[in-house]
Amino acid sequence: MIKKKKSFNISLLGKKELKKISEEIIEISENIKDLAMDMANTMYSSNGVGLAAPQIGKNLRIFVIDTSKKKNDLKIFINPKIISMKGMEINEEGCISIPGIYAEVPRATEVEIEAFDVDGKKFKLKAEGLLAIAIQHENDHLNGKLFIDYLSKTKLLELKSELDKIKCKEN
Repeated sequence: MIKKKKSFNISLLGKKELKKISEEIIEISENIKDLAMDMANTMYSSNGVGLAAPQIGKNLRIFVIDTSKKKNDLKIFINPKIISMKGMEINEEGCISIPGIYAEVPRATEVEIEAFDVDGKKFKLKAEGLLAIAIQHENDHLNGKLFIDYLSKTKLLELKSELDKIKCKEN
């Protein structure tokens, strides 16, 4: 039987799940595999390049990323751990949980990550460019951190009214 794809509602700024540390996944069950596929569907339908479980109200250590232009290179990371980071640059970032807000955020230019795939196989991946940024961004979600947490108090004050409007939509 073919499973019908579903999309989740995106948790917006202000939802408590976005600020919690996510729990490790003990077993990669069919439910976790289905969750990964549904997260990918949600990410694609939201025009995102990544989506972490807390963004759909689930505090589990899993995220999906596809930085390809054709949206045909899905990567699934279960219980990820960033094992090395090199360099630093500042790039503009946004987040589907904070729609319409973009800001410059410092990130490592290269990362190496270790995670499990949906078949339970451990893998390592070295990444740079947009993929490295997306890995850091989504991994932050698993640790209860948002890209706006990197901003100065001055920049947050500049964005306050816009951020408050987003919070109002959800609460």
